Amino acid sequence: MCTRIETDIVKFCKDSQVSLVAIGPEDPLATGLADALTAEKINTFGPEKNAAQIESNKDWAKAFMDRHNVPTARWKSFSSPQEAKKFINNAPYAALVVKASGLAAGKGVVVAKNTNEACDAIDDMLTGKKFGAAGDTVVVEELLQGEEVSVLAFCDGNTVVPMLPAQDHKRIFDNDLGPNTGGMGAYCPCPLLDSEQLKYVQKEVLERTVQGFKKENIKFVGVLYAGLMLTKDGPKVLEFNCRFGDPETEVILPLLASDLYDIMTACCEGTLSSQRIQWKENLTAVGVVIASRGYPETSSKGQVITGIEKVSAMHNHVVFHCGTALKDDNIVTNGGRVLIAVALAPELVIAAAKATNACKVINFDGAQYRRDIAHKGIAKSILGSGKLTYKHSGVDISAGNELVTHIKPAAKSTSIPGVMGGLGGFGGLFDTAAAGYKDPLLVSGTDGVGTKLKIAQEMGIHDTIGIDLVAMCVNDVLAHGAEPLFFLDYFACGSLDIQTAKQVVSGIAEGCRQAGCSLIGGETAEMPDMYPPGEYDLAGFAVGAVERTQLMPHIAQIKPGDVLIALPSSGVHSNGFSMVRKVMKLAGVSYKQKSPFSKDNKSFGEELLAPTKIYVKAVIPAVKTGKVKAFAHITGGGLLENVPRILPDEVAVRLDATKWIIPHVFSWLATAGGINATELLRTFNCGVGGILVVKSADVDEVLGLVRSQGATVVGEVIARKGEEQVFVPNFTEVMAGLMRVHVPGIVEKHMIQKKKVGVLISGSGTNLQALIDATQDPTQHIGAEIVLVISNKPDVEGLRRAERANIPTKASLKTKIHLQC
Repeated sequence: MCTRIETDIVKFCKDSQVSLVAIGPEDPLATGLADALTAEKINTFGPEKNAAQIESNKDWAKAFMDRHNVPTARWKSFSSPQEAKKFINNAPYAALVVKASGLAAGKGVVVAKNTNEACDAIDDMLTGKKFGAAGDTVVVEELLQGEEVSVLAFCDGNTVVPMLPAQDHKRIFDNDLGPNTGGMGAYCPCPLLDSEQLKYVQKEVLERTVQGFKKENIKFVGVLYAGLMLTKDGPKVLEFNCRFGDPETEVILPLLASDLYDIMTACCEGTLSSQRIQWKENLTAVGVVIASRGYPETSSKGQVITGIEKVSAMHNHVVFHCGTALKDDNIVTNGGRVLIAVALAPELVIAAAKATNACKVINFDGAQYRRDIAHKGIAKSILGSGKLTYKHSGVDISAGNELVTHIKPAAKSTSIPGVMGGLGGFGGLFDTAAAGYKDPLLVSGTDGVGTKLKIAQEMGIHDTIGIDLVAMCVNDVLAHGAEPLFFLDYFACGSLDIQTAKQVVSGIAEGCRQAGCSLIGGETAEMPDMYPPGEYDLAGFAVGAVERTQLMPHIAQIKPGDVLIALPSSGVHSNGFSMVRKVMKLAGVSYKQKSPFSKDNKSFGEELLAPTKIYVKAVIPAVKTGKVKAFAHITGGGLLENVPRILPDEVAVRLDATKWIIPHVFSWLATAGGINATELLRTFNCGVGGILVVKSADVDEVLGLVRSQGATVVGEVIARKGEEQVFVPNFTEVMAGLMRVHVPGIVEKHMIQKKKVGVLISGSGTNLQALIDATQDPTQHIGAEIVLVISNKPDVEGLRRAERANIPTKASLKTKIHLQC
């Protein structure tokens, strides 16, 4: 039954010929305001009373979900405290979530740590009447494990269209500590819910719910809000709301590109299916709630608030009022949650930093806010859409692949009897029999260690880089089943330093001992002016032998069902260092600083110089059994580029990232550099230095021979169904967990306030361009940003340079210009 106020609302809307009413709070929906408005033929965006039960009556809502097979937690409702507590203590699952069945202003849910705490919540609600009539019936639910995500959807009673997923932060304190609140902040879009899961939610949760309403002759118009838990068994519904949720709405709607009025009208008129709802691209939103002292138990009122205007004037910032009032021409606090500061930015980490910084600008006595809003999503956001690529770091893998195709004809034109295969394999093959010899096949390999040398030279550590050189060559030769016989090195420098050269050669000798081959010669080239003082370059050459019958890879024998055994890497090995060095510049750290991912308090340089593993002595015995079909050395191009080199076209492989240990260096690189999952997998070895392919029946025998290397079964060969040949399930999830420890550091870095600079120009703006390039280059750490460019002449190139860089401009013919920062 409508209240007097709601009756007045209906009269006002009718008298004023209001064309659309959007109902925000849950209480008027629960009491039937939408029914009254609809009866007067007023378009009403919000469900009628019977549909609003999905939020206002949790007992009814849970039973509804069960009736229509909507995935949700197991549950039972009670009005007797004794029966409820008996159930909590004897339930076949962790019955630790206690909910008041009615509306309790977002505070009627207790997620207990144990049964005693759950029973106390029962007493508070059923006996102590903490929530009044809303707690006359309680729902006791199974405690689900996972991340919570909110998916809101527009609905016209037939069609349901999801909005971008968001994540709320319910607990009052950082790291999800303290009591539940109405929400202390949110961010959108939430990358924790991938595209396949979102499809599942749309079909199995949202559409199934709307179909359930139709079966029960209930028409739902408005926003259907699904609060979800992403469990190991898939998304499950924690609760439904029948309205825009707070604080999710404040981060969802700023990203809406379509007209909200048009969408609401279409929902009311049943034409939502004709709407093409669009969202702003390449933009994220983070909102941080500022609450008053004592919240959520109490709230203080009347404190004067300052700084709102300053934040509101910032680009891509919005301040939404929650609990404020006007007093003596001042905005003052008037509730628990007072304001929410929202910031928009292309990257989630930047939006999080800006929103948190905005809360520092807004001040009132007793203000409290969380400083970790969106941190849960930052790692997956980077892995899904990180911008830094190997190409940006100076290495273009695609261009390199194209170059190989141009080189092949030239290489073929130089062929002589005995040459086998072609470019692109792990080694060059030579048939001694075809050349008139009766000996086995010889396999040669040549390689270097790339820009890892730069780090060795900066650190002054030269005795391990030689091990890398040998490893890169002999592991390539090993890919053809060949046992390395001898090795030669090439050392080039501008001015020979005897001690440095001796250390390098000692490392090469150690690598040869590990590989079981002889160092039989080399070349030392001293070339003044070619290399600056202190720098040198290395190249290596290995030759191995293999019986013709044991030549690998046996590509034609590789079939679906074959098993993949991984040999762990020692770290980055010797590929991807152009990107590593780029990340070090972005992070603004030196190689001699203590590394945050080191277990032994080593510096960045010491960790990154961990020598490449040599797999010869472990793999050769396995190869000689004839049970190994192929060995892939994971070098430049990572898992995505190297594994396909040993596969026939008709198969692919699936590598389960939970089956091997990913060294912490990769999680730091991903977080600090903003590297997405695909780029990680096609640049680095990600913890796997080599892959063996064997029949499933031969796994135990082969694994026993290579177990000393820490080898593990990590995947299988499958039939190929598309262009991709390498799939790495669970990689994003494993990496996100490893990255989380590094997230606070990068957020703090982005929170550093930059000096705001205005630039005055009068022409083409060549100096301006230099300033723009410097301030927008994240590797230079300038600490300033250009926020305005002013010219005393209109229509000059300098203004266009600024506009191309998205910097506001102003042309003024006045001689006096006043700037306010």
